[in-house]
Amino acid sequence: MFLYDIREDALRRGSGTGEVYDGDGHLVARRSPPRWFQLTYLVTAWANRPQDEHRLLSQVLAALVAQDALPAPLLTGSLAELGLTVGLETAGAGMDAPAAADVWSALGGEMKASLGLRVRAPLAGVDRATAPPVTEGLVVRSAAARDGAAEEGTRAAGCATPRSPTPAATASPAPASARPPRPGAAAGDRQP
Repeated sequence: MFLYDIREDALRRGSGTGEVYDGDGHLVARRSPPRWFQLTYLVTAWANRPQDEHRLLSQVLAALVAQDALPAPLLTGSLAELGLTVGLETAGAGMDAPAAADVWSALGGEMKASLGLRVRAPLAGVDRATAPPVTEGLVVRSAAARDGAAEEGTRAAGCATPRSPTPAATASPAPASARPPRPGAAAGDRQP
């Protein structure tokens, strides 16, 4: 069995992200969707007589065409963790990989009877860690004014609350006649 062609199955490329949770139900990562690849193998049989090679290939072909996918118990590692189907296509007419004769000539070997096997397998997406969940609330305190005066003000969630207005701050301006004269102003000049 010789792996000679790997191509991404662009039609099965997904978008978006999935969420990964820990045992407590907290979001710990975001995972990109798996990417699918087509792996093309050249399956051959080696024996002393061509008849034996053909018989072996016949048995392999019979076993492979009985399955459209690899059985789940045979999957290991990340393929098993993903829980996705790994499809099989045996000796398919739609195989667009290089021809067996081209593979044999590239290998510099004698051409032998063989069959093509295409496996469509997912490659796990990339996990990107998220920030840990917020476990404490935001507390903002203001400092009390010295000498028992009223609080200066508080700030919560980015908004300031103003100080209590003092009587001087709320009084209306004095009339112009009650104001002291400007320095350098002559008697009888208008006050602004």
